[in-house]
Parts: sequence; C-alpha cells; structure tokens
Amino acid sequence: MPYLEWLVPTSIFLLLCLSSHRIGRYFVGARLPLITGFLAAGILIGPFVLGLVKTEGLAGLRFVDEAALAFIALAAGAELHIRELRSRLRSIGWITFGLVSITLTAGAAAVMMFADQIPFIAGLGSPGRLAVALLAGSVLVARSPSSAIAVVNELRARGPFTKSVLGVTVVMDVVVIVIFALNTSIAGVLLTDVGFRPGMIAMVLAEVFASILAGILVGRLIPWLTRLPAPGWVRSLALLAAGYAVFSGAEALRHGSAERLGVEIFLEPLLICMVAGFTIANFSDRRTSFERVLDETGPGVYVAFFTLAGASLEFDTLIGTWKVALALFAVRFAAVFLGAFLGGWAGGDPLRLNRLGGLAFITQAGIGLGLAKEVAVEFPPWGGSFATMMIAVIVINQIVGPPLFKLALHLAGEAHVKAGKHDLRGIPLAMIFGLETESLALARQLSRHGWQAKIVTRRRERLEAVEQDDIEIAVVPNLSVEELKNAGAGKARAFVALMSEDDNYTVCEAAYEHFGTRIVVARSTDHAQWPRLQALGASIVDPGVAMVGLLDHLVRSPAVGAMVLDAESDQDIVDLEISSPDLDGVALRDVHLPLDTLVLSVHRDGANLISHGYTELRHGDVVTVMGSRASLDEVELKFAA
Repeated sequence: MPYLEWLVPTSIFLLLCLSSHRIGRYFVGARLPLITGFLAAGILIGPFVLGLVKTEGLAGLRFVDEAALAFIALAAGAELHIRELRSRLRSIGWITFGLVSITLTAGAAAVMMFADQIPFIAGLGSPGRLAVALLAGSVLVARSPSSAIAVVNELRARGPFTKSVLGVTVVMDVVVIVIFALNTSIAGVLLTDVGFRPGMIAMVLAEVFASILAGILVGRLIPWLTRLPAPGWVRSLALLAAGYAVFSGAEALRHGSAERLGVEIFLEPLLICMVAGFTIANFSDRRTSFERVLDETGPGVYVAFFTLAGASLEFDTLIGTWKVALALFAVRFAAVFLGAFLGGWAGGDPLRLNRLGGLAFITQAGIGLGLAKEVAVEFPPWGGSFATMMIAVIVINQIVGPPLFKLALHLAGEAHVKAGKHDLRGIPLAMIFGLETESLALARQLSRHGWQAKIVTRRRERLEAVEQDDIEIAVVPNLSVEELKNAGAGKARAFVALMSEDDNYTVCEAAYEHFGTRIVVARSTDHAQWPRLQALGASIVDPGVAMVGLLDHLVRSPAVGAMVLDAESDQDIVDLEISSPDLDGVALRDVHLPLDTLVLSVHRDGANLISHGYTELRHGDVVTVMGSRASLDEVELKFAA
C-alpha cells in the first residue's frame, strides 16, 4: 500500500532519533557540542555505515527537513527583539556589515579558487561555479544564536561586548537569510541558459519583497495556533504543520507559475518563516506563548533535523573535499576576525574589544546547516555534495567556536562564573548578613548545632541595641569583595542574607562569583527578584510563604514540623559530605550506619538523587541524613577523611 512507503521509514527514523538523543548526551559529557552527537548518530545509522536508513528512504523524509527548516527560521526571527538592541545599534550595524561583506566575499572567492579541487564543481562552467560560490559564501556568513546564548548564560556574561555580540549574532541570521534568498534566485539564473537581463534583477528583488510580505501575513496567522485549547504537543504539531505548509506552498507556487505563466515565481520559505517569527516577537501580544511553544518543540526538532543531516552526508564527497573544507574554515576564520575588527573600529568600539571580536563569531549551527540543506533541496544534481562539504565546515566551526567565545568573554572581563568550592573540613562557619532579632536567634541556633556563626552588619549604631552574648559581629562599611574577604567570607560554608533586596543580591552574587559558597539563603518578598537570586544558586525564603508551609507540615505531618521547630531535641537533619576515600564507590547498603539514622537523599553534581540501598556513594557527595544527634556525630566521623 502506498502510504506504507512513507509510514515505515518515518517510524523507523523517529525510533532511531531516540538513540540519537542519547548519543548526543554522551558527546556533551565529553565537552563536545550536542548537535555534533546528533550528526554522529545520523552518520552511524545512515546508508554509508549501518544502513538503517537507506538512500531511497532519505527522499521520503524530506518533509522532516522542511518542517525543521521552517521551525529554525521561525526561532531565528523570534530572537530579534528591536527594543533590546537600540542602545548598541551603531556598533551592531557596523560589525554586521563588516562580517557580512568580508566573509561573503572571501568565502565566495575561496570557492572559486578551489573549484578545480572540488569534484562536483569542477565540471561546471564559470556561471555555474559563480552560482555555487555565492551560495557557499551565504552559508559561511551564518552564525549560531542558540550557541551564543548558551555560552552567555553559562558564564552569566554581561556588558557592552556581550550585548554587541548577541545583537550581531541575532541580526546576522536575518541578514543571511535575505542574502541567501537573493543568491538563490541569482544562482537559479546563472545555472540556466537565459543569461542576465535587467528584468531578472527586478524579478529577484520583487520575489524577496513578496517573501517579506508573505512572512508578515504568516506572522499574523501563526499566533492563532498558540490559542488552541489543546495540549502542548498538539500546538507543537500545528506549528510544524504550518511551517511545512509554507514550504509546500512556495513549491506549489513555483511549479504552478512555471506551467501557467511560463516563468517561475519563487518565494523563499526560510525568509517567509524568519519574517513571521520576527513579526510575532515584536508586533504581537502572543510573543510569550509563541516562545513557549518554540521552547517545547525545539529539542525534538533539533534531534530529528541534525540526525537526518548526518544520515544525508555523502561520504565519497566528504573524503574528496575534506582538505577544501579545512581551507574554507581557515578562510572564514580570518575573514571573521578582519570583519569584526573593522566593523568594531567603524562603530567606535574600544580597541581592546575590537581585538576580541573575531573570537565571538566563529560558531555555526542551525541556520548554517539549514541553508546547506536548502541548497540540497533546490539544486538536486549537486546540492547533496554541496551540503556535505558545507556541513563539514560548520561542524569544525561548532567545535572550535564556543571555547573561543568563552575565552573572549573572560578576556573582556564580562564573564561572571561560579567560584571554586573551598575546603569544608573543620567547624562550619555561617555568615549572617543583617543585624536584627532573627539573625541573632539564628546564630544561637546554629551554635547549638555545632556551627560557628558570624553576623555581618553595615550599621555600627545597632551594636548597642542588641544583646550580643558570645555571637561574633563584624561591621563592614560596604559589601565589596575586599571587605567581605577581610570579614572572613572566604571561609564560610553558608551565607544567609537578611538585608534589603539590593544588598541581598550583592551578597549572593559575591558568594557565587568570588567565594564558591556552598549554601546561600536569601530572604526576599519581591517575587520579581527571585529569578535573579535563583540564577545565583540561592535558596529563597519568603517569611509569609514559609509560615504557611510550616503550618501545613504541622497539620499533615506533625513529626516533620516538630523536627523543623526543634521541638524534638534529640532528632536532627544534617548534610554531610563524603570525604573519606574508603567510601568512594561503596553502596549505601554496605555502609554500616546507626540503626536510628535514615539517609534521605544524595546531592551530586547539582542534582538530588533519591537514595536507596544500591545507591553508590562518590567522593564529594553531600548526603542528607536524619537521626539522633549522637548517631549523626558518629555518621559524620564515618564520612570524614
């Protein structure tokens, strides 16, 4: 039956994508890009290795390519937020111009220069070689907003250099799709025998203008999909179907106009989708819900798209062009540095930052791969070989680019990474910021539990109004890193911030960036501040919410509530670090613990593991244990080195 010819390979491919997702995670563990893992998985299952996906089956999966390409273009357009770029428009404009003009020119010239060494180009005439060169130059211009944003979030980078880089990276996606649309139309003319005529230039510009208008229309229609009273996966499928419809509609218009009018009218589907995403993000009240659908849909789309891209790689072409791919990488690398430097200089940026600009724009990913795959679709005779060569260049850029961008952010002084953790042996120290009744009570409570507590205040006049007992109180004129170091913050295992909202953020930021403090607690009643505090790893306490939660526990689980209130004086819950090398790799069931203790959880690598008897302990794990105070002292000795 005909539908089985489509259903069977599609089902097999979707099942293989599950394996691809797992393989991608292994690559992340090896500090390689996630999409590199997807590409590797695609190569593995493709026709040239295991053959789980046959060459003839790839043609039947073209709809996956088109739906994914539409999604990538929509996401790229949605990243461009006009209001957020206004303060750096001059710098962004000049750097973008420098990168586009020099990279496009150098890339196209390099392809023309190496044409005789590229098998699928060698047999083409001069017009054909120019067409391929223009398309290659367009692909080399592309950047990777997703990779750039991931690096910025990882390093918590902020500053003028970071803002310019993000702005340029996002704007570049818009510019490259417009350039690609123009060059695709020009390549179509060059590869035919009709030659150039003045009317052809007007036709190409008219097609680009019509694609932009179509994108605005699609951008007005897609928000209706986010209003569907349906589960999230239904909205995701509807969005992908809309993107696929754009590709199908553009193809139908192309063939229909050729048959009925004698001239092909080609609207670039990538440009349509990019403009649609831009329209929704900037001129629609559905931006938030649209971006939520993009976030929910993205992971699955990227797995399928990059896995299919890997399966589609032509090994014979890759073997024949790998030297050219390395040469194109080198040419692009030099062009990016020159373009970023000249653009930054023209935009008035400091020389120190201009020298770093090239490091920030090497990475390529989604859009570049999308354009390469689009060429494979539009120019079947040699498009697959073209895509293979360009994907090889993109993979190199994706591997090399992120570490270079991280280096640039560090050299620019705009990276705010988490400090390393200090030695936790000995009596734990908690620093409580803010001198008030609650902080004194907390200090005394911690002292009863074997902690050393120190209160930090900026208000010397408060000292005479409180009973200090034996609680150490340090007065600091400000919350600078130097003053905190002098107060002993570098030795603290815990920070508790009980000051104003702004001062609390300053304390949490210092703990994150400079001291590597393991435990950070901040009191806050301003919910708008919570995302900023949570990004710094702080646990947030809202007094009103905390009271309700405690009362809830006292009603539903009085024993737990009483323990929190310290009503049961002989019971406690503590976090203990595994520092004994003898326990590394030992299962919990094989550790002889007192009978009145219970291991509640194991904290490892930023995650809480629900423990059971077969959970293996690792050096550095933080184990949460409940039991009597005497037994907990015994467990602490057992866990210690």
